[in-house]
Amino acid sequence: MSKAEAGAAESPQIDEQTLQDDEPQTLSRDEMFEMLSNRRRRYILHYLHDTEGPATLSDLAEQIAAWENDTRIQNISASERKTVYTSLQQFHLPKMDKTGAVEFDQRAGEVTITDAAQELDVYLEVVDRYDIPWSFYYIGFSAIGTILVTLSWLGVAPFAVIPDMGWTVFLLAALLVSSASHYLLTRRMRVGAGEAPPEVENA
Repeated sequence: MSKAEAGAAESPQIDEQTLQDDEPQTLSRDEMFEMLSNRRRRYILHYLHDTEGPATLSDLAEQIAAWENDTRIQNISASERKTVYTSLQQFHLPKMDKTGAVEFDQRAGEVTITDAAQELDVYLEVVDRYDIPWSFYYIGFSAIGTILVTLSWLGVAPFAVIPDMGWTVFLLAALLVSSASHYLLTRRMRVGAGEAPPEVENA
């Protein structure tokens, strides 16, 4: 046997499956939207975000049942718990495991969030019937500000009483307050932030 043949024979064989397992797992945009389109799956992510290590399916089902029924864990009924437990076990967790959001050990009854899902920064904008989205608010704010400054510049009473610079300072201060409020609200509305999901806290 030649040296070249010997070297080739001694070269380690790389398993393609091993390479695939070592690659960092990511979630596609479609998978993220599909996963987040369901409230129970959002609750699962919220619960697991704040859990160190595997969570038991039983504990997860109890907490989600409590959130859904707006009550404490000790107050949920056996039927409420069973309904959520069965739904998670047979549908939601296998689906999330398949997309790579969680690792679901059905035999052990344990669930672990994956690094790909842990790194998701999900913000929910919950808008009540009589509220408006922040995007509409900023559009309206910009339009009103432009009108006020224009009327002041044209000398239209009573807007001309306040100089252009005065309106500018006022609008900038109002924008700063609005932005700070928006930032604080956004932090509260992130999935995984706080004890209860954003939808529960703002129900």
